[in-house]
Amino acid sequence: MLSYLLPILIGVLLIGYSAGKPYWREYQRDKIKNLPFKKEWRKIIQQRIPYFRQMPADLQLQLKQHIQVFLAEKAFIGCNGVKITDEIRITVAAQACLLLLNRKTDYYPKLRTILIYPRAFIKDQQSMNADGVQHSQKMTLAGESWDFGKVVLSWQDTIAGAKIPDDGRNVVIHEFSHQLDQENGSANGAPLLDKGQSYQCWSAVFSAQFEQLKIQAKTAAPSLFDYYGATNPAEFFAVASEVFFEQAQQLYFEYPMLYRQLKQYYQVDPIHWQ
Repeated sequence: MLSYLLPILIGVLLIGYSAGKPYWREYQRDKIKNLPFKKEWRKIIQQRIPYFRQMPADLQLQLKQHIQVFLAEKAFIGCNGVKITDEIRITVAAQACLLLLNRKTDYYPKLRTILIYPRAFIKDQQSMNADGVQHSQKMTLAGESWDFGKVVLSWQDTIAGAKIPDDGRNVVIHEFSHQLDQENGSANGAPLLDKGQSYQCWSAVFSAQFEQLKIQAKTAAPSLFDYYGATNPAEFFAVASEVFFEQAQQLYFEYPMLYRQLKQYYQVDPIHWQ
């Protein structure tokens, strides 16, 4: 009799555990959010994230709470001699959590580890031409987002991106927007949208601007966006996200439809922070 009931009991317990896990996780996160925010951490944010002072008080509070959860759940690893400090952790977390404000979030669920290099790092990039011949090319990168649990960042570029908040260049925002894009599979420029947002409208707006950027890149025409965004739709979404948070006014005036899509997606209006 016991041998018959045991598998049933184990199955019931597993179902109960699976059903209760999300609630337990939210309970733990709420506890972390209610912990006092360290004064030393606030000083780092004020020094490293210039537009923090311009953000509304409710967003400042949200950001600090998100940072606390982010730091509790993600591991930082220093590479090539980097020693992980609170300055590194807070500077990265504050910028990564900008993308989570006012939104229902699971805190980059695929992400487990952030690797920090002292400066831009070299990567061997494999590619194949039309004839099927494999090529290897060394690339210098400031950051990289993997869809299986890691983000890689250059600390030098992280500082530079945070220091100048209005140049549309921010490696942390770039790589963590890729993480959002990768929540529903490989990055393709179409992240998970809220119920009130249309994929058809998103695709139409982003495709038009992506095609325009490709033309600008080929002709070396001036553009608000980094030409790197013309690589593929995923990179365009990441580049557009950088511009949205750092050059909101210019984006609004030059590309109002794109701004509207990003505003609806990120649920914030950074025009008022600048």
